[in-house]
Order: sequence, then C-alpha cells, then structure tokens
Amino acid sequence: MFNDNKVSRSVRWALVMGVAGVSCSMPLYAQQAAEANDEVVEERFERVQVTGSRIRRTDTETASPVHVVTAEDIRATGFTRIEDLMATLPQLEMAGQSSFLANATGVANLDLRGMGVNRTLVLVNGRRLQPGGAQSQAPDVNQIPIALVERVEVMTGGGSSVYGADAVAGVVNFVMRSNFEGLEVSAGVAGYQHSNGHSYMRELQDTAGYEYPTGSGFDGETFTIDLVGGSTFANGKGHASVYATWRKNEEVLQADRDYSSCALNNSGTACGGSATAENPNFYFMPLQNGDPDYDREVYWALTPENQFSPDATSLYNYAPANHFMRPNERYTFGSFLEYEVNQHFRPYVETNYMHDRTVGQRGESGIFFEGFEFDINSDVFTDAQRAQLQEQFPGEDLVYAEIGKRNVEGGPRRNSLDHNSYRIVVGADGLINDMWEYDVSFQYGTTSSIRVAENDLFVPSLAQVLRAEGAEVCGEDCIPYEIFTYNGVTPEAAGGLGGVAMLTGYTRQRIVNGFISGEMDWGLPSSSYNISAVIGLENREVDFESIADEVYQQSLLTSMGGPIDSLRGGYNVREVFSELSIPVLEDAVAVDRLAIDLGLRYSDYNTTGSESTYKVGVDWTINPDYKIRGSYNRAVRAPNVEELFSVQSQGLWVGNDNCAGETPQFTLEQCINTGMTEAQYGNATTSPANQYNGIFGGNPGLNPEIADTYTLGLVANPFDRFNFTVDYWDIKLESSIGNTNPELTIDQCALTGNDQFCDRIQRGPAGDLWRGNESYVIGTQENLAEEHFRGIDVSANYMMDVLGGRLRASVNGSYNLKKETTTLPGVDDAQYDCSGIISATCFPQPEWRHTANLNYQSSGIWDAGLRWRYVGGVDYVGDTDELIGSGLSSFSFFDLNASFAISEIISLQAGVNNILDKTPAVVAGVNSSEGNIIPGFHDPLGRYLFTSVTMRF
Repeated sequence: MFNDNKVSRSVRWALVMGVAGVSCSMPLYAQQAAEANDEVVEERFERVQVTGSRIRRTDTETASPVHVVTAEDIRATGFTRIEDLMATLPQLEMAGQSSFLANATGVANLDLRGMGVNRTLVLVNGRRLQPGGAQSQAPDVNQIPIALVERVEVMTGGGSSVYGADAVAGVVNFVMRSNFEGLEVSAGVAGYQHSNGHSYMRELQDTAGYEYPTGSGFDGETFTIDLVGGSTFANGKGHASVYATWRKNEEVLQADRDYSSCALNNSGTACGGSATAENPNFYFMPLQNGDPDYDREVYWALTPENQFSPDATSLYNYAPANHFMRPNERYTFGSFLEYEVNQHFRPYVETNYMHDRTVGQRGESGIFFEGFEFDINSDVFTDAQRAQLQEQFPGEDLVYAEIGKRNVEGGPRRNSLDHNSYRIVVGADGLINDMWEYDVSFQYGTTSSIRVAENDLFVPSLAQVLRAEGAEVCGEDCIPYEIFTYNGVTPEAAGGLGGVAMLTGYTRQRIVNGFISGEMDWGLPSSSYNISAVIGLENREVDFESIADEVYQQSLLTSMGGPIDSLRGGYNVREVFSELSIPVLEDAVAVDRLAIDLGLRYSDYNTTGSESTYKVGVDWTINPDYKIRGSYNRAVRAPNVEELFSVQSQGLWVGNDNCAGETPQFTLEQCINTGMTEAQYGNATTSPANQYNGIFGGNPGLNPEIADTYTLGLVANPFDRFNFTVDYWDIKLESSIGNTNPELTIDQCALTGNDQFCDRIQRGPAGDLWRGNESYVIGTQENLAEEHFRGIDVSANYMMDVLGGRLRASVNGSYNLKKETTTLPGVDDAQYDCSGIISATCFPQPEWRHTANLNYQSSGIWDAGLRWRYVGGVDYVGDTDELIGSGLSSFSFFDLNASFAISEIISLQAGVNNILDKTPAVVAGVNSSEGNIIPGFHDPLGRYLFTSVTMRF
C-alpha cells in the first residue's frame, strides 16, 4: 500500500530478529535486511498479512503492536512444549493449566496480561483453534507441535473487530511451516538437573520427622522425534508439506525436590499436612434423636496403643506422592497442501491431528471426615476405646464418628487424561481482478477427551467395610477396613475399596468464512494512494458435550468434593466484518506518511443477542526514523458454553472462613450475620486443608463482557542497526464473567449483613463450611466484576559486526502500571490492585519483567547465545506468610545455547537454561499453587539441559 522507507525496513528487521526477545540465533533474512541499509531497496515489496488485520500491506507493521518469535528463537530455548516457550514472554502470565499441576485438566492454556485464558484468542495460520476438551473452553496449545512453528505473532490489545469474540487481551497467532522444501529429521533429549540444598525446608522437615531428597540428580527426561517434509509439484503450481512428531516426558514427583517434599502450613513456619492421616483422627459426638450433637463433639486421634487421645493429632504429608511435572506422551500428524489452478483459483487444505495422554497423580485418597454411626458396644471398638467413649458420653449407646483417614495402603490417586484433536481447513483464494482478491474457507475442528479417576475410595462400600451401624454385614468376601486399630488397614482391604469414575467430552467448532480484500480505485485528495478495504462474512458454531458417569454425578468417590454433572450446549454466531486502511497524507512537514485504520464487526449470537465491535488506528510516520502509532479497540467476549449451561453443583474453593477458629477475625454479631450461632462462635473449626464447600455452575442469563483497549506507541530507528519500540496499553473490562469469591461473600456478609451476600451462605450443624455436604457458599457465574489493566511494553535491538561474525543484542520488557480488579462494584473492600503484588488473591505481578539476549553468529559454522530472564520483585499483601516476609525479591535466570554445523546436512544444538540452578521462591501454603512454589512465575525444577541433532536433505 505504501512505498518502503527506512522505518518500515527497520521494523521489518526488528520483527524477523524476534522483537519478543526470546531469540538467540539470527535467521538469514534478518542478516540480509540488516545489510540493506546502504543498498537500493525495491520500491514495492510483496504484500503480507500481519496479525491484527486482514488487509495485506507492503510493510509488516500495523497500528497495533505485534511481537514476533521466530523458529530460530524457539529452537534456541530448547523447549519442547509451547507453554514453556510462551512463559518466557513478559506479556504472558502462566497462572492457568500447565504440565506443572498435578490436579489438572491435561491441557495448556495461554493467558495474555493475566486477564484469563478465555480472554486470549489463539489462532493457527490466522484461524481459530478449537476448545481443548471436556474440562476446557479455552484452546489447548498442546495441539501445536513446536517443531512446526515458523513464527509466533503476539498482538497485545483487543482484536474482536478483526477476529470476533475472545480477543479481549489480545491474539496469539501460530504461523506454521507450510512451505517447507526437502526433508528434515530431528531427534532430541532434554531434562532437569537440580542440586538439593534448601536449608530452611530441610530444617522444617527434620523437625516434622519427614524424609527429603539429598544430592543431585537428573530427571524429567524428555525425548522428541520430529519429521518434516515438503516439495513442489505440477511444475511449481502446487506445494505439499507433511509432518509427524513424537514427544514423551517422564514424571517428576514433589518427593524429588527438598523444597517441595513436605506441604507447608499457611504461615510457612512448619511442615503441615492433612488431618486425614495414615492412622486416623476422629470427631466423636453422641446421637440425639438420630442427629449428631455437635455441641458435645470431641476431636481425638488414634495412638499406637489403640487409645483415643486429644493430644496426639497426626498429620499426613500428602506432598511427596504428588506430581511436580506430569508424565506425558504426544503424537501429532498433519499436512498443508495448496495448488494454483490459475491466478483466480488457488485451493488449499490444512489438516492437523494430535493424540495426547498424561496422568495427574495426587496424594492417596481417604475418608475425608465422612460421618458414620457406631454402636458403642460394637466389636469394632476395643474395650479400652469403649470405656473412653462411655466416659465421654455417659448413658449413650450410639456415637457419630467423622473419620479422617488417609488411604496410604492403597497408593496415590490418579487421573488419566486423554485428548484427541482433529482440525481441517478447506478453502480457496485468488484474484478477482487487478485490484481485488478473495479468500473463502470452511474450518472444522473437534477435540475428544477422556478423564478417568482411579484408585479413589468408593463411598457406597465404606459403611459396610467399616462395619458401621445400619450397614450390610461384612461377609466372607468382604475385608474389613480396620480404622480403630493402629496400622490395622491392610493393602488388601484398601484395594477392595478402589473406585473408578469417567468423564468424557467432545467439542466441535465449525466456521465458514469468506472475505474480499483489495484497493479502491480512489483515495483522499490529500494522498496519492488508494484506500484499502476488507469486507467479509463469518458463521461460527460451537458445540460442547461433557458426559459424566454415575460415579461422578453422584460424587461416589470420597475426594471428589461434590457431584459433577453432564453438560450439553452450544451457540451459533453470524457475523459481518469490514476493515478500511485510509492513506491520509504523505511527504508533508513532520509527516512522511499518515494513515488511519478502521474496523467494524457486527455479531449476532443465538444466546446473548447482537453486539458490535470496532477499532480505530492511527499510523503516523514522522520521518524515515520515527513512527507514532495508536489504536482504540472495542472488544467483546460472549459467555462460553460452560459459563452459560453448566449444572450448578457442589465443589471446593480455597481460602479462609474468617468466622471460624478459636479467635475469629470478626465479632460475634458479625458472624451471626453469616449464619453462625452464639454457641458455635469460637468453636467452629477451620478446614485443615483451607478447602471449603461451594455451589458453582452456569447462568443462562449472562451477558457478554465489554472491553475498551487503548494503545499508543513510538517506533524509532535513531541510528544504523539500532531500533526500539515503546508502547503504552490500557485495557478496561466491564461486566466481567466470573463467580464472586466465596471468602469475599463471607466477609461482606459479616461486615454489612446484606442479604445479597448472607443468603449465599449455608453453614453446617457445627457452624463450619467444610464438613459434609450440608454446608457451602454459593458462587455461581455472574456479570459483576470490573478490571482495569495498563502498562508499557519496551523492545530494543542492536547489531554490530565483530571478529568476522555478527553480534546482536535485544531486549523485550514489560512494565506493569495497574492490574486492578473490582469484584463487587461499589464496595470499597472488593477492589484490589495486583500490580507489584503477591497475595492469596493475586498471582504475582512484578512491575518490571524482561528477557534480554546476546547472540554471536560466526560465518555460518557455529553460533552461540546468552539469555537473561529477569522477573522483578513483588510486595506481599497478607499477614500469614512468614516465608515471604514483606515480599519476593527479584530473580534473574541465565540461559546459554549453541549450535554447530557438523556437515552440510547435519547440525547439532545444545544448551542449558537456568545455568545457576536457581531454586524458585518458596512460599507458604496460602500462596503456593503447587509444591510450595508458584509454577509459571519462576523456573520450577532447576537447571534444564537440552540437546538435539537435525539432518536436512
């Protein structure tokens, strides 16, 4: 659309160099662009399409900032998972699903700006990726083979007017290697090495009598084989590429790191654990008129002498059995085919298939203080135990026992997670005339998933094997579960209690898209260039199905926390969209060129009605060295199937009940507001695991979220071989969809007595919110919250010739100014700002984070790179984490990589990330998300070593 100039060349150079700051090796075309400073450059370049617009243009820059990671950048990191690569970008937050979570859905999601995975739109070759399975409405980037990625384009800022809903925080577009020539085979191995030596954690474990690993080891091995082939055919009219990849990584347990091999308590001062212990703990109370008399309950533990004691509470260290990194095996296959019948008709086909299997292992199942009736005179009790019960409850014959027993004899719980995804795109493009072209496509994507819960205790069998009152007699084939005998449960008894539950899911996405793009034969009188335009139609249909078996639906396994119901639903949206790029002025005072970009999309949902999104962008090149860009985007996210239609059912939330415990945070009068009685005040117990019951689910009355995004930036090339960009961004989100934090509901009820909050709280007979199914806080989906995020992104690149080779330096950083959430508009206590903060409600958000690179490339035989990943410190807002103190200090991770051309066809690559083997920051239970750390914030497992060999034919 415009003549090329110095700024567009410098920007193009920055993009191919990897402005995103992850790169450690320079592609050939980056060298060529750098060497073109003093050469005559062709006035017109082949038009390209850049993420954020469907208008093809001669420069690679739009009014919206786009960061690029190239294939060379990706290889230099040594990562084999997309999620690990993207975690190095300062613009992304990895608080969602990843391989470093044991209790997981098996997917990997992307989260731009920390606004949530449902607000980041993921594309492959400019087209949507389908949802990830039965437990994920967001795209699963496991579907993307990292070896096939040509580049990743990250547009930070709303993109709904171009791509439709979900692009609230921005767009991540994976451009695949669809025009590959030849044959390439790669094989690699990688793994983690860590020297255990965390003195603080070892001291706590010595005090608790727990074991922990010592010395150094190599684990978490990953093996990969990638095959890519491609060729032209039919005298150059057609091209076909195919690929196949295999990746397998071994497990790492929390037992394998000394900083994770015990579960810290909330304050970080001791190795805690669960009161559901190997030898059980009990709440005993008499039965009065068939109901437990909670006013007379006692808490007793079982001693080695088979006595009940109020002073011998035992805790179970559930950490060692948990996965720190799940084992995983994945296969992908795919192809890209295009053929030019003539310039007016060029059909194309893309196919992608993935099979992924992982297993999430957690601590053993157990009886999580489920209640059973027992006759005091039953032979399940010893004479000594019977005497204790009779003394505690004189004149009573029946007692009610809530049992806390961990099923260590049966082994860990496991969730087997399988995903199969398939995606096909069929379409055609071509010229309409000299000024216009078209693109019409049909896209079909499906993901099927299976989740199987194994080795969990089956609730219907418990009463019988415990020989509880009213249960069936435990006959010949029944092995009693001897909980009232110290170490009395046998592996055979535990094995007979195991249950299995299955959750299957199926998602389907169908998209029909067609648009025409080109130039008008006229423009503004002030410009010598024509107006470019796009106009198109899209019909998108999404179906979602999650089928739970009877075990899930009735919550028949003890650790489920509540029933999981089946879900079926879907939506359809019809859209019309358009873009205009309007050249306004060229070659004037302080204006080398000025253009305005406009976009509009009208969407009609069969669930929530119609919405319009739009954008305005300004692209102002002051002179060949400086450019100013700015944009405004109205973005919309319609509620997904789960948010609309999921059945309301019981689950668990993590936090605090500030009316529980011996010294509640609130007064008696305030806690009475929350449903507590005067007798229960000071006696209601807190959950040992900080997990409480809640009612969660969908809401068919939800409305779309609305966001306004503003960006303003400077692109500069002040001198040869140096350029930089500075972009300010501001995102305001209204009517945010989510569930009100149950802890906030309790606090607001206590403080205000407002029925809006108090009606959502149902306390159990003992005044608590965690035992049994009678207590809960309602937290279903609502349009309530508001969010306001803003910050500044900075990137810079410099290149120079040194010793016959080329030295390049680059940096990509992000400064966070605000990360404010208002969960209940109008309530002062319901607003918090996470910028520069870590807390129980804030995933740590450093004000400054960057990735810097220094790379040296010789004359083609070898190259080497050094990367510096800096994560700024954060202040702590809270009063229970003694480990953090006032906050987390800043962290610097250093990575090194090198590649060697062994011969014309063989190359070798090797490297190490986190050279210094820095241990991640250890935090207390109130702030950790896995293994006493925060995966996705710091490197979780220590030093990462990798090597691979590639053969090209």
